[in-house]
Amino acid sequence: MRLVTLALSSLILLASLQVAQAAGPFGNIRVGAWTGGAYTDDNSGAFSHCAAATSYLNGVNVIVGQNANSSWLLGFGNQAFHLTAGETFPIDVTFDGQAQVRLFGTAVSPALVTAILPPHAAQQLRKASLMVALAKGATYQFNLTSTGPLLPVLANCVAKTKSAGVSNAGDFSVPPPKAGTANPVVASATPGPSQTTTAKKIDKSGTGFVVSSNGHILTNQHVIDGCVGEIHGNLSGESPMALRIVSTDETNDLALLQGTATSLKDVATIREKAIHPGDAVVAIGYPFHGLLTSDFTVTTGIVSSLSGVFNDTRYLQISAAVQPGNSGGPLLDSSGHVVGMVAAKLNAIKFAKATGDIPENINFAIKTGALRDFLDNSVVSYQTAGARDELKTADMAHDARAYTLLISCTATEQTETAKK
Repeated sequence: MRLVTLALSSLILLASLQVAQAAGPFGNIRVGAWTGGAYTDDNSGAFSHCAAATSYLNGVNVIVGQNANSSWLLGFGNQAFHLTAGETFPIDVTFDGQAQVRLFGTAVSPALVTAILPPHAAQQLRKASLMVALAKGATYQFNLTSTGPLLPVLANCVAKTKSAGVSNAGDFSVPPPKAGTANPVVASATPGPSQTTTAKKIDKSGTGFVVSSNGHILTNQHVIDGCVGEIHGNLSGESPMALRIVSTDETNDLALLQGTATSLKDVATIREKAIHPGDAVVAIGYPFHGLLTSDFTVTTGIVSSLSGVFNDTRYLQISAAVQPGNSGGPLLDSSGHVVGMVAAKLNAIKFAKATGDIPENINFAIKTGALRDFLDNSVVSYQTAGARDELKTADMAHDARAYTLLISCTATEQTETAKK
């Protein structure tokens, strides 16, 4: 089910918050298919909350907001609901197959129910690609897009409105940069006033691995981001084949491609049980392809932590060395089963500037929970297995050769050039 932008019905449901003595919207929020703004209390005229809504083909409108006390709100509206204003009932929500969260909703009108969203659940919502809600015996499923940037925009709306008032409300959709902070994993820059941004063509490459007998291949979304023309994939020593994009998840940096099934006969097996800190891992990939070997490389290490930067539980921290081009490659346990997808390395230069220390052997892989949720949502079958006898690294590399691909394409790159 794909979400659709039905701004009018979303705003009508947002306006129905007037039952709870709220008026608006003031200013503007537009993030993907989400629309909204700031709202005030009708009785006092004081700022109440910021919220945005989007509509789904199943007739349900989802509303996400933050009130003046910085509490997160989640609402569901549908003109087909028959609620009694003021009634309360449990709403069980699940994000990307994680542990169920029980909310307690209050009907603010016959067609709208809202609930306080705990901070940990708000973080899950921000990162999720799928939300399932169960209430009053009915189950609703929502494919989520743009929730990652939406929550900071809502927080920005609250901060700005509390500071300047609704009379100065404007476009809240671009949150201000945080001074003095840096993301040590992903470097980004915005052109200054003396710069313009131009596009140039570059060759880019990464890694992927086969996950189904129908030729489905998993990789990182950033590996294919910006690709123009055909995306190619080839096993080591074999001719490249054209791949098609099946689905992507930008929030979790995942992409599903598909090649010719008859040419991709071997399939990676995903480990059933979670891996543990200290367990040995092997990373397979094509780093610096064209500069180093044209074959894949094999590096070994351990699982250093079960979370990534800022305690992001979607990731494993690993000590196995990875380089540009390893992205999208399989991370294997000692039995040769996939326990993650290599995704990033710590930006040593930025981290050193931020902390004064030079990090060593800090790299990251996406956990299999996110991979399996993505495959399930894409309706792709895959193989899983429990623990078996340990394999030699050379044997694991031999097996991986049959399902690990070089992913390559021509892409556009935004570059900064100084104005003359």
